Amino acid sequence: MDREYQIILYGATGFTGRLCAQYLRDNYPEMEWAIAGRNRQKLEDLKISLRLNCKIFVADGEDCDSIDHFVSKTKVVLSTAGPFARYSNLVVKSCVENKTHYTDITGENHWVKDLIDEYHEKASENGIRIIPSCGYDSIPSDMGVFYSVQQMAKPVKKITVFHSGQGGVSGGTTETMFTIGPLPKEKRDPFLLNPENSVTEKQRKLSKDGFEIKQIENTDSYSGIGLMSFANTRVVRRSSALYDADQRGYGSDFIFKELGSYPSKRSARLASFGLIFAFLVISTPLRHIVRRFLPQPGDGPDKETRENGWFKGLFKVEAEDGEIKYFQIYGDGDPGYKATAQMVCESAITLAISDELVVGGVLTSAYGLGNPLLDRLINSGIKFEEVIYN
Repeated sequence: MDREYQIILYGATGFTGRLCAQYLRDNYPEMEWAIAGRNRQKLEDLKISLRLNCKIFVADGEDCDSIDHFVSKTKVVLSTAGPFARYSNLVVKSCVENKTHYTDITGENHWVKDLIDEYHEKASENGIRIIPSCGYDSIPSDMGVFYSVQQMAKPVKKITVFHSGQGGVSGGTTETMFTIGPLPKEKRDPFLLNPENSVTEKQRKLSKDGFEIKQIENTDSYSGIGLMSFANTRVVRRSSALYDADQRGYGSDFIFKELGSYPSKRSARLASFGLIFAFLVISTPLRHIVRRFLPQPGDGPDKETRENGWFKGLFKVEAEDGEIKYFQIYGDGDPGYKATAQMVCESAITLAISDELVVGGVLTSAYGLGNPLLDRLINSGIKFEEVIYN
């Protein structure tokens, strides 16, 4: 694919978009890349404030011509323009038509399902990789499972991940949560993103959403609700199903569960029931009142919060032969922002320069990027390792 740019960053003036621009500037100074967004003045201001040496493209999310103009000039579009169901539909459509790869940081699985239904077949025919959810949703879960299965080197029956971390919340993330609102039953399916006829009765029985508060084996921490489990579990299950179709599956009737990890039973209870209450509020008209008092688009955690943040995922891996091992992923930086920028930028770079990637479609990080991305994440400072308990 011969294009003028390796990557064009769409949504560059948003909170996470700005962090991505900084990451590309600092880590890939020789790469040809550009920024795009709806407001020329904001793009110009960003270019000046970050001292960027890159071209600007002005493109409204509802203007097909302006979108086609920048999409056709790059190998990869990296979108941080959320809510994605509102701002990135035509961008993905243009990527498929112009044979341009795409990645983003969405956690909006209902929208990803729509992308699969509408674009998977054509993207596959064109050899184009549409890979959503390459930020904190859902790289740690998806790539952590991928790594753990490889390390086991045998069929795996079940993986349970316990996530913990420290960071802040931006106005863009808040806006996305409040925009989604209540979802119909079919969009809450634990196997929402799976291909048709890829789920067994055993998997469906053992994969219902839920959580339990109890001490995590070999640790002093307690399990509780996983903040992004409703997004991440669907992505991991799609990865497993896509590998199954290639006869490279994680294991027969593979089960994946995700929970949060908290320092005490009390904090697990408070966080779990607090999140349930928040989800209930978002599902009612009260969300319009509450929304006014929360961060607005463009706002986000300060630099100290971003720098002092961290994330960790502990994976309990149960093989089909009964062996149990533990692995973990760990990274520095606010998971939703600094680390998300790192993860999605490395995903975009992988798409742009890895010649061994040949499969097309609406894919996942584990299936569509696999080992080339794993290597880049490790080289960028994210740790994947086995945990041995005495």
